[in-house]
Formats: sequence, C-alpha cells, structure tokens
Amino acid sequence: MDVYLPIANLSVNGLVIVGLGMITGMLSGIFGVGGGFLTTPLMIFYGIPPTVAAASAASQVTGASVSGVFAQSRRGGVDYQMGSVMVAGGIIGIGIGALLFNLLQRLGQIDTVISILYVVLLGSIGGLMARESIQTLRAERSGIPVPPRKRRHHPMVANLPMRWRFYRSGLYISPLAPLILGVFTGILTMLMGIGGGFILVPAMLYILGMSANVVVGTSLYQILFVTMATTMMHALTTHAIDIVLASLLLVGSVTGAQIGTQVAQKSSPVTLRLVLAAIVLLVAGRMALGLGWRPDEIYTVAPL
Repeated sequence: MDVYLPIANLSVNGLVIVGLGMITGMLSGIFGVGGGFLTTPLMIFYGIPPTVAAASAASQVTGASVSGVFAQSRRGGVDYQMGSVMVAGGIIGIGIGALLFNLLQRLGQIDTVISILYVVLLGSIGGLMARESIQTLRAERSGIPVPPRKRRHHPMVANLPMRWRFYRSGLYISPLAPLILGVFTGILTMLMGIGGGFILVPAMLYILGMSANVVVGTSLYQILFVTMATTMMHALTTHAIDIVLASLLLVGSVTGAQIGTQVAQKSSPVTLRLVLAAIVLLVAGRMALGLGWRPDEIYTVAPL
C-alpha cells in the first residue's frame, strides 16, 4: 500500500509506517516510555529525511501522551505545579531549539547533528540502563538485595535561590531547577522530535528528588504541552511536519500500546529494562555506523 508523503516528497509503504508506529507503541506500553526516542531513528533507517522524521515524531508523541496524562491524573499522579514550571522552561527551550534548527538547516548540518545527538544520548542512557539492570539481576541471583536509593535532590539544586513548596512532589526547592530541566528537554524535543521522558524521569528522580508516584504523570504532563508547542513551532518555522506520516504513526502507536501493556503485565520488570537497554544500544550503534560508513555511491539520481 504505497502512500505519498507530501513534505518528505517520497512514496512509502503505509503498512510499514504503521508497523513502525506499532513497534514504538508496544515499547511505550511495555517499558513506560514515550517511544519517540526510537521513532525518529527507525524512520531515518527506512529512508525518511531526518528533519521530517524529527518534526513528525513530535506530533505523534503529542497524540500518544494524551491518554497517559488522563490516566495518571485520575489516580493523583500528576504534580501540576512542578509540571507547569517545566512546561514554561520547555517553551523557552523550544524557542532556542527553533533558532538552532534553522541555523543548522541553513548550514546544511541539521541531519548530521540530529544523528550525532541520537548516538550520544541513546548510547549513554542505554549503557546506564544496562549497567543498572545487570546489577539488579546479579543481586537477585546472589540473594543480596540492592540497597534502595535515598530520595534527595542533588546538592546543586539545594544551593539555588527562591525556594518553593511543591506539595504533591514532597519538595521544597528552587523553581529554577525544574525550569532549567524544562529548557533542556525543550531544546531536545525541537531538535530530535523526542518527548524527553527517558531523560525527564531519571532527572526528576535523581536530580530533583521527586516522589516516584508522581514522576511518570508529571513527565507526561510536561511532554504533552511541550510536544504540542513543538508541533506548532515546526509548522510555523521549519515546515517539516508531514501530517500523513504523523497520522500513520499515531494509528500504529495506539494499537501497539495496548499490546505492550498486556506483555508488560506478564514479564519481569528487570528483564524488560535489560531488553530495552539492548534495543537502545543497538539503535545507537546502527546510527553511529551510518555516520561513519561510506556508501558505495555518494550521489544518486532518482526520477521525480
């Protein structure tokens, strides 16, 4: 089933794109992450231009986050005060990211920068996840439990001025910390099309010291509004969003998320984290190979 993507300016198999969305949706349901950090690389591997892949993935993440926010809100798992501060930072980050995106696009380096960012981020996060999972598995086999990490914010956060009370998160910290975190994730969302959950969740736990029962919901709340703003910014400035591509991805991700949820209920969390780490490292390795591999033909000519 060939489908023409007007912004990407190429024809693709629509079922393959739906399948890619289903894969990321399954990962979302199994591992509790948005899946945007794998959507863009998979589309690039398929032949979608990196700029269109990153912009369209952001709009797909928006649609996938809505149901998650409602579900977390019903059980009281969203700190709206903390999330709103991070959303404000995210909008600032989107503005900075848009300037960087346009600058790199004019220099002709945006595709290379997107690939490098994915290699660095996926490689580092995949390595940390793999190490933590292996340590947990070894502890389970030896019978010696891993001591739980104490919930406290980073010393740098403690030194920031103007403290606020975030009652739902159980924190008394400066709003500058979540604001800066929001700026950082906003820049990455604009450049890479990711929701940022795989960075936000550990940062909220280990840097801000938030309570674990509101981390996922607050992360989804921030992701929802920041990806909405990112989609609008791309539509107004870069014009790189392919609505046909985003719609096909969304159809697949909604279906895949339901399947992933059923799989997650029947599997070991530690094993699932190790599998996710392996997938992330494989994708990072493939993108690194693509950056350094010299193709047989540097230039190709295709009929319009």
